[in-house]
Amino acid sequence: MRSTKIVATLGPASGEPETLRRMLAAGVDVVRLNFSHGAAEDHVRRADLVREACRLVGRTVAVMVDLQGPKIRIGRFENGKVSLARGDLFTLDAERDLGAQDGVGLDYKELPRDVGEGDVLLLDDGRIMFEVVEVEASAVRCRVVQGGELSNNKGINRKGGGLSAPALTPKDMEDIRTAAKLQADYVAVSFPKSSADMYMARQLLRAAGSDAFLIAKIERAEAVEPEALSDIMGSSDGIMVARGDLAVEVGDASVPALQKRMIRMARERNKLTITATQMMESMVDSPVPTRAEVSDVANAVLDGTDAVMLSAETATGRYPVEVIEAMDRICVEAEQTQPLALDQEFLNRVFTRVDQSIAMAALFTAYHLKVKAIAALTESGATALWMSRLNCGVPIYALTSLTGTRYRCAMFRDTYPLMMKHVGHDREELLRAAEAVLADNGLVKTGDLIVLTIGEPIGKAGGTNTMKIVKIGENRR
Repeated sequence: MRSTKIVATLGPASGEPETLRRMLAAGVDVVRLNFSHGAAEDHVRRADLVREACRLVGRTVAVMVDLQGPKIRIGRFENGKVSLARGDLFTLDAERDLGAQDGVGLDYKELPRDVGEGDVLLLDDGRIMFEVVEVEASAVRCRVVQGGELSNNKGINRKGGGLSAPALTPKDMEDIRTAAKLQADYVAVSFPKSSADMYMARQLLRAAGSDAFLIAKIERAEAVEPEALSDIMGSSDGIMVARGDLAVEVGDASVPALQKRMIRMARERNKLTITATQMMESMVDSPVPTRAEVSDVANAVLDGTDAVMLSAETATGRYPVEVIEAMDRICVEAEQTQPLALDQEFLNRVFTRVDQSIAMAALFTAYHLKVKAIAALTESGATALWMSRLNCGVPIYALTSLTGTRYRCAMFRDTYPLMMKHVGHDREELLRAAEAVLADNGLVKTGDLIVLTIGEPIGKAGGTNTMKIVKIGENRR
């Protein structure tokens, strides 16, 4: 069984119901709806298609809404594009309409306030580089340091970060309401700079009637500073290592070490992690990945990421099913090489809550007894999440009667959600039902040892306080 989860972005290449079913059957655990493209009704329709495909293939697949965030982009050119050479002078003007060889307008009107002489601006994911020579009113006059072809609506980054654009735009606020309407399980917030951005998103989400988990996309230079990163993680349910914009702002050579630090820090704080951007980029046009891409995915798995994400590969690529099959194969192979050293992990942890202590005790017991499975009877998913932060070599089954919890758990590493009918408040009856769910799904057989965790009083979220070691068959009538 694959521990690391796969996130796939939907788009024109994956919009047909049959293609979507094949993708889910190939191993997708979470679908990403990219709100940078398409209308709200398109995303609602796609979410409905995903849930129908889930029923047809018999898999639990979560839905993640990815908010667009601020559009820090240039405007449009009269002829669609220009060619720039090193040393050319070029003006970014907030009051200009159509662009030409000498300059272009700005969708991000605040740029003249955010930059000054000597700043370096990176356009089109760093392919074009400008140095600011003067700022006058609405105009940012630049000298081309690295030229090339510049076309409509390309993104702008300031080297080292520092642009003041808010993480949540009016469009994002409306899109949060759409996310609640389509019952998203996760909402990813683009370009957060601090916990305030995440708190605002959570308030808007709750006001719209959603209890979706919040993912902070780490893609600003300011966000990777230790204090800021800690602040953002504390207000989020997880992070996305968004390596595209992040690499432009901090430099591509800095990203691998930052990726490892962020994943390690998130796991220590019981937060989810998604590793994203160009993981299998060549498979947009090729049926097989490059060796470098195989290594990239495998290294993210070995770092301990919860999920690896596909973007253009499944949204617009020619091989949306094949890329998922390839990623599944790479993840499984990498996981087989991971060493287990759970005892050392426990020495570095402090447990302050009863439910967290029970979760850790279950891991410790499962690791040393070599049980067949861990079954976490959970209302909120918190116990299963804590267990999934450490690798004990035993699969974790999150058993819940709540549909929302079941789908959220689909992102947790090493965790496999199963629906269980609520059977009242009798503990022994509930334990027998849990055994039956595992056995009926072919996950355990008579005589197998499992570890069960449960909370009393039964049905209260966050109340896990009991661990039990069970031999399958002894409690079943």
